[in-house]
Amino acid sequence: MKYSVEYLKIVDDILKNDSVKNLRQYKHHYSYTRLEHSLSVSYYSYIICKFLHLDYISVARAGLLHDLFFYDCENKTTRPKNHIKTHPKISLENAKKLFILNDKEQDIILKHMWPVTPKMPKYKESFIVTFVDKYCALKEWSIYCAFKTQLCFLFLVLQYLNFYHLQYL
Repeated sequence: MKYSVEYLKIVDDILKNDSVKNLRQYKHHYSYTRLEHSLSVSYYSYIICKFLHLDYISVARAGLLHDLFFYDCENKTTRPKNHIKTHPKISLENAKKLFILNDKEQDIILKHMWPVTPKMPKYKESFIVTFVDKYCALKEWSIYCAFKTQLCFLFLVLQYLNFYHLQYL
């Protein structure tokens, strides 16, 4: 994905941070890294908020930090219990250690899993990141599922060809 110069200036300090760079090593939704996912959420939210004349700066920054946790969330034996409900708080705590966040950025990070988490977002921008996060997750999962479907189809074709070949030899 190609990002605008303005967007990159807004998130430059975040992208240069070593902890954020480390998100490259964690898979997220099978086919993406956590950094790729966070960049997608951040950039799409930025574009929407810019178009709607909302706070696109807070959205870009918080969208990039919304999944700032450092464990494999796909490994059920090593991730925290209730990962889906607890990772927003963990991400917010990690982000606050690294960056100065305004109230809106904190709300975006903490409530991005609504309605799975009980507290409703306070700002329009928080809702946007919440829904963009769901959109990106579905898009990432569908790529993985499409790949799995293609593999299954290929396997069936090979099985059919193998069967056909054995039948008529």
